[in-house]
Amino acid sequence: MKLTDRITELSHLDRSLQAVQARVPMDLQIKGMHLYQRLKRRLTGRAAEPRFIEYPLPAADAVPIEALDPTSPFLYRQGLWQSYFKRLRDEAPVHWNGHTPFGGVWSITRYDDIMTVDRDHERFSAEPFIVMGEPPEGLDLAMFIAMDPPRHDRQRMAVQGVVSPRNLQEMESLIRSRTREVLDSLPLGTPFNWVERVSIELTARMLATLLDFPYEQRHRLVKWSDTAANLASATGGTVTADEAFSAMAEMAAAFTRLWHDKARRIAAGEPPGFDLISLLLTSPDTRDMIERPLEFLGNLALLIVGGNDTTRNSMSGGVYAHHLYPSEFAKLKANPELIPNMVAEIIRWQTPLAHMRRVATRDTRLGGQFIRRGDKLIMWYASGNRDERKFENADAFIIDRPNARQHMSFGFGVHRCMGNRLAELQLRILWEEILPRFDTIEVLEKPQIVQSNFVRGYSRLMVRLTPARRQTS
Repeated sequence: MKLTDRITELSHLDRSLQAVQARVPMDLQIKGMHLYQRLKRRLTGRAAEPRFIEYPLPAADAVPIEALDPTSPFLYRQGLWQSYFKRLRDEAPVHWNGHTPFGGVWSITRYDDIMTVDRDHERFSAEPFIVMGEPPEGLDLAMFIAMDPPRHDRQRMAVQGVVSPRNLQEMESLIRSRTREVLDSLPLGTPFNWVERVSIELTARMLATLLDFPYEQRHRLVKWSDTAANLASATGGTVTADEAFSAMAEMAAAFTRLWHDKARRIAAGEPPGFDLISLLLTSPDTRDMIERPLEFLGNLALLIVGGNDTTRNSMSGGVYAHHLYPSEFAKLKANPELIPNMVAEIIRWQTPLAHMRRVATRDTRLGGQFIRRGDKLIMWYASGNRDERKFENADAFIIDRPNARQHMSFGFGVHRCMGNRLAELQLRILWEEILPRFDTIEVLEKPQIVQSNFVRGYSRLMVRLTPARRQTS
């Protein structure tokens, strides 16, 4: 068979597959793929994904530099991440380890080197994934953050209107009213989990608004986000392949219903809203996305995770930072005008998403190291935000830090976080509403840290609130 005939045949096959996918309900496709993968594992005897069992990690100076491995999902929980990354920044800022659980990786740990990689999408591709590992076979969801221009640009353009300045201005009063409602419901003088009662609740409400998702079902969005961000094979988390398939099938069914309901309403003459589903439906580049299941699900998973993890863990991280640096809370109460700069400092200090991945598209050099085409590079934002070459006294939390806004938690270049202004708005409003209500937010015990090399997050932060004095009279 001639090559041109073979290409034509594959093209017809691809179109036939897309036609089938467009007709079979998405959740059934995922369930079918799940059954196929389980059967395949049974026949081959291959494990579904790696399993990570926690053990005490060695001190940063206890192993040769070439063997230092910052990819462990327990690095943050065990409090070793700062010393690991400091040693890498000082001794091997472009560092190769060929024996991590996620394969061979280059760790990029200095601020300037990370910026170089992040801004150069021609040498360093975001495809096919932006996390260190890979999802279970059959759940390799396509998302625009893991695409290169021009495809990335078209899909991002379709949804970025949801966080336009005008839309943010219109959302501010809603965000404030919901923040007040949550804060006013908190118990005074009684211990509670800040993560559950405040951070998760506020981000769930915001996600439901952004997606025009049924408000009473908003916590399903958090569940799906946690599933997508904490896959064992992708980030060293605790979510198994079976759990991921189940959650994604559930998510697919819910969003397929929402998509078709909105499509019917728009077809009947209802003006489209500025929620993410409406924007995807009305853009020429994404209005047929429902016919590409992995792309449809992938972009929704991206938007949910992006709207959840950064804000949620910064809401918890800010409280913990003020606990560790009580003089900064006193400084804030004395001068609330520092809130906007403090928000940037919280996001720098916390770095809610620790890394992003790139792949070298050609043989190249970085930091004096030769990098081969196809090599995986990990941009460690958590390290860049603590780089002493950029931030003086970088490990400290300083709410009036002059260059706090130069943090790299939102990335750089074409892949810079689309929702950065929304995250800042939510955090600003939260602290504007905290200050007049509470004199202290007492952290009662060391927080519980999630198992992940991607999300720098909290599962539990027990606190006790003291009301502002003016409310006790």
